[in-house]
Amino acid sequence: METTYVELQEIPVLRVRADMKGKGPSAAFNLLESKLPTIKGRKFYGTFQPTPHGEEYYACVALIDSDDTEKMQLETGAIPGGWYARRRFPEWEKNLSKLPATFEEMARTHDVDPARPSVEFYRSQAELLLFLPVRSHPPSEAT
Repeated sequence: METTYVELQEIPVLRVRADMKGKGPSAAFNLLESKLPTIKGRKFYGTFQPTPHGEEYYACVALIDSDDTEKMQLETGAIPGGWYARRRFPEWEKNLSKLPATFEEMARTHDVDPARPSVEFYRSQAELLLFLPVRSHPPSEAT
């Protein structure tokens, strides 16, 4: 699959930390979605980062002006901006078990920035975009 390079701006989010020793990301997304008045039109992300104590995963939704963070009782945070290697991950619902291996494969061929998390952007029910944080990338081709 083709990898492209994109520079993302910081994305303010509402988030729920996943219990990686328990029910994992799906339970975090279920809790996050249950706190929203509607999921229609919302942008959902997952962030993953290895830590000295294991793995840290957050189910996230982009913050919008009408969100009442106190009422929703959700943690706020931000997905860091910067350069990312991007790859499409089609039919993600059927292939979730292959997600870690895909990120590992991307990491073998890129200068990964360990200070930022890897990001999953759930673009649609059929398409997931993977973003691997990188310190450097090939120069863009001038057209």
